[in-house]
Amino acid sequence: MDPTTIFSVMAVGLLALFLLGVPIYAAFLICNLAALFALIGPPGIGLFVNSIVTTATSSSLLVLPLFILMGEVLYRANAIDALIDSVDKLIGRLRGRQYVLSIIVSTILAALSGSAMGSSAMLSRTIYPTMHARGYDRGMTLSVIMGGACLAPIIPPSVLAIIVAMIAQISVKDLFIAGIVPGVLISAMLLCYIFIRIFLNPALAPADADYVRPTWRQVFRAILNLLPFTLVIGAVIGSIVLGIATPNESAVAGVLGSLVVAAIFRRLTFRLLVEAFQSTTSITAMVMAIMLSSQLFSQLLAFSGAGAAISSFVNSVSLSPSMMMFIMMAIPFVICMVLDEIAAMLILVPIYAPLLGIFGFDPVWFWTIFLINITLGGIVPPVGYVLFVMQGVIRNIKLTELYNASIPIVFIFVLSMMALVAFPQLVMYWI
Repeated sequence: MDPTTIFSVMAVGLLALFLLGVPIYAAFLICNLAALFALIGPPGIGLFVNSIVTTATSSSLLVLPLFILMGEVLYRANAIDALIDSVDKLIGRLRGRQYVLSIIVSTILAALSGSAMGSSAMLSRTIYPTMHARGYDRGMTLSVIMGGACLAPIIPPSVLAIIVAMIAQISVKDLFIAGIVPGVLISAMLLCYIFIRIFLNPALAPADADYVRPTWRQVFRAILNLLPFTLVIGAVIGSIVLGIATPNESAVAGVLGSLVVAAIFRRLTFRLLVEAFQSTTSITAMVMAIMLSSQLFSQLLAFSGAGAAISSFVNSVSLSPSMMMFIMMAIPFVICMVLDEIAAMLILVPIYAPLLGIFGFDPVWFWTIFLINITLGGIVPPVGYVLFVMQGVIRNIKLTELYNASIPIVFIFVLSMMALVAFPQLVMYWI
């Protein structure tokens, strides 16, 4: 059986396993092993073992469980209430204040935990009820929450960025630094979207009739409450940007900082630590299986000659770099409408990696834009997991409402990607 037939059968089998509800990492691993034995036979077990060893012994992978643990501790410490109250005190009187509050809090959360699901759940549980009670437009509220949640995989530390960096074999540090300005840019674009919508239709946001100007003591206390979060962000992002620490060292500092935050807000308990470690172990094991599958898939592409065939085909079609960039970004956008973003990454990253040199794409620049594109998989219908998380937390809400609310956010993210393509220095500013 030739490689093309084998990979075609693999794609059909992968889709069938997804439809049967098999977890993504398990389905991909099963199909990889089946293709391995079809191509090589029993001797292929050596290739499989090599993939395990290569993945499991990578020192760069140590950063993954540490950042996951940091996010789990902060999430379970429920310090979000203090964060929201402090930011609320500092914003002041402003029409649409709760919208602005959501984006600012989301940006801070993104720098503390790289989970879009965690951010969407926390915002839906805390900010949404207040906005709904005060008469804020429901559709706009949903858009703002999901837009803020999608900042988490872009602004470091991001679990998705770590996975992309490891699969594409580029520096985690470089991809972290590259995501800072695009993340802040998208946050600013979301704020501009809010102000423009309110200017055009003031009914979207009620006037702050119940606003009470905070006293100097309340402002001072709000600043004090924000200091622990600031220190954690500084320890993680600041140390990487300034070159003071490696990603592994900054991850350790982040974990220690998250424990300090939990202790300050009197939430650091033995039960919290046990639950955080259990969840971290589960997530890390899943990601390790994903990394193993991707490593094996890359080796299969190389061994079968499929990778070289893809490169030859791309060379033969004589597309311009800009057209190729458009196609390479359109494919994951469409795929994420029917597949989970992790599944899309597993399939596309090993295929895309050899093509970057052909068209002269800088790897860090390309994978940063790819990461933003993949992030849309969380809100693009019908598979967007962020939408399902929000529906699970917010009662009496239809998926059609969430689908409609996702449209302007998708537009904003696509616009941001166009800006990053047109102005590469927004990503490569630090080089």
